[in-house]
Amino acid sequence: MRSGKRGNGEGSVYQRSDGKWCGALVVGGRRRVIYGRTRQDVAQKLARAMDSASRGLLREPSRLTVGAFLERWLEDTVRPRVRPLTYSGYAVNVRRHIVPALGHVRLDRLGPEQIQSFLNQKLNDGLSSKTVAYIRQVLRTALDQAMRWNLVSRNVATLVPAPRKVRKPIHPLEPHEIGKFLSAVEGRRLEALYVATLALGLRQGEVLGLKWEDVDLGAKTLRVQRQLQRFGGRLNLVEPKTDRARRVLDLPESVVKALTEHETRQIAERSTAGLQWEERGLVFTTTIGTPLEARSMLRDFRDVKKKGELPPIRFHDLRHSCATMLLVQRVPARVVMEILGHSDISLTMNTYSHVIPGLRTDAAGRMEDLLASARTTRQLRQPEVDRDLER
Repeated sequence: MRSGKRGNGEGSVYQRSDGKWCGALVVGGRRRVIYGRTRQDVAQKLARAMDSASRGLLREPSRLTVGAFLERWLEDTVRPRVRPLTYSGYAVNVRRHIVPALGHVRLDRLGPEQIQSFLNQKLNDGLSSKTVAYIRQVLRTALDQAMRWNLVSRNVATLVPAPRKVRKPIHPLEPHEIGKFLSAVEGRRLEALYVATLALGLRQGEVLGLKWEDVDLGAKTLRVQRQLQRFGGRLNLVEPKTDRARRVLDLPESVVKALTEHETRQIAERSTAGLQWEERGLVFTTTIGTPLEARSMLRDFRDVKKKGELPPIRFHDLRHSCATMLLVQRVPARVVMEILGHSDISLTMNTYSHVIPGLRTDAAGRMEDLLASARTTRQLRQPEVDRDLER
């Protein structure tokens, strides 16, 4: 005969007088109650809880908040394992976005509907879909760790879809604008920086992080193996994020010429600065040898655009201009991917999809020329074949 006392790990579903459905479960001699909107909802939650209890995975309820957990996660898991710049990005998203909205919520009570509402609000606040997707990814990664620490039974962030990606249009320079741009930078102190960025498709951090040891003017090559980034209140040289970003590039003659002139100018600046010069081995520096701040370079870039009467392009559009020029000149997409340091060719093709229709048309024209040539050759040879048959 069964006792009226519920055994450890056993559960039941019932409805309270106010109409709310509940599930009761005894774990470790203590009664736990699970709530839901419907009987089916509670039954499903109860089944999961009983399964976890049978495997020894069900913990006592914790009052740990999302905010407290995220701070612990940042310091114990993220900081020791990732690059400082990556940690900084995680920390900014946690402290600026996630904690103010969800930090007060108990970790074990965080639900997908709360996360969905939070992400929607961020989009409504004007953040880009890319930024909001990154915030979701940070939270999802953190909750994966919470599951491994057995603080939650599931990762509710996985139940919330990422925002639909909205790719911003790029604005590469038109062919006639490239001439205007080169005229505008001619003779400027940072002329070589602009020429190298346009010709090689370098990222902002890559060109600012170049060292002379990376440049071989005799062999006409340049190695990309670091970036200059600001985090932690100072400028830092960091390794590229991916192996693809670490690459060796061949230098066009115009880039060799610009860098040679820049080297001569820098030697003169070093002599003028005297004891004030701080040797860092960098290609592009201030007039006393210290790393060049991005904001200083961008201020000069604004003057270039004004002088050249150019459209309101971003500095990063020089990289896009390089890729577009290469593709228009029928350089294979795989080669363009390697020059730009993209991690995957699909990124190259998706980013420069505006160029692809023209390339397809060109390819079709080339194929037609090939087929037409083959038909002509066949027709010319046919009479010879006929004469052979007659003989």
